[in-house]
Amino acid sequence: MDDKKPKPIDVNNINLELMKLKVTDMPSLLEYAHTVGGFAIVPTNEGQIKSHARDAMKEQTEEQLSLIFEQMKTLARQVQDIKKRVYVSDLIYNVQMTFTPLVGKIYYLYEMPEGKRYLSLISPKEWGDKMDGQAYIAEVRLNADHTWKVIHSSIEFD
Repeated sequence: MDDKKPKPIDVNNINLELMKLKVTDMPSLLEYAHTVGGFAIVPTNEGQIKSHARDAMKEQTEEQLSLIFEQMKTLARQVQDIKKRVYVSDLIYNVQMTFTPLVGKIYYLYEMPEGKRYLSLISPKEWGDKMDGQAYIAEVRLNADHTWKVIHSSIEFD
């Protein structure tokens, strides 16, 4: 039973140089477990880890850039549509109009033989044979923002 008693430490017999080799100030930086219950730290292939990370990063950024590019194309189409509406609206507001157009209603744009254009409530079908040389240009609708949308046209508006 006497064997299990702790032995007193003789401070004079401690080899400090040997202890320095067995102790570290920063155990978290050791490449191995520094206690009996510590987990094993296995060296990894750093290049392989970085390569996988770069591949994942490249894939993700390319996907995000592709999404942004698609959004840019959509925005560019919307810009072109707005520019076209502004052009058509400017054209219509410069033609003869003998009535007050209502939002959401359909109207028809015509050109007279001498080149004068006008907006009408009457469709080409309703005119029938009585068009007297006037040319149908477009079927348009007044939007709530007071721009005009071309529904159908016989010419290309640019």
